[in-house]
Amino acid sequence: MSLRPPGRPSPAGLPPQGLVALDYEIAQEQASALGRAGARVAESLAALAACDEPPERRESLIAEAAAAVWAYFVQREAIGLRRHDDAIRFHRIPGEVLARLGAG
Repeated sequence: MSLRPPGRPSPAGLPPQGLVALDYEIAQEQASALGRAGARVAESLAALAACDEPPERRESLIAEAAAAVWAYFVQREAIGLRRHDDAIRFHRIPGEVLARLGAG
């Protein structure tokens, strides 16, 4: 068995430093912010789907959902995700909400 003298640990075993660490932290915050925005979309769309009120009473829920979807789209675009087709399908965003954004 051969012994090695103590040396520096390999770079793979070290935590990120400098700009790499900053990039890593920024990516974590972007993912977290996108997750929070997506959760707000899901909550507002669930409230809208559960509403059995007449259309005039649903207006506030539609406006709330549209605001949440708009913020979600802005967050997606800020991190470079420009196309929202998959997000619209995933969250099943109804046309009445998209129409408020000028997309429907």
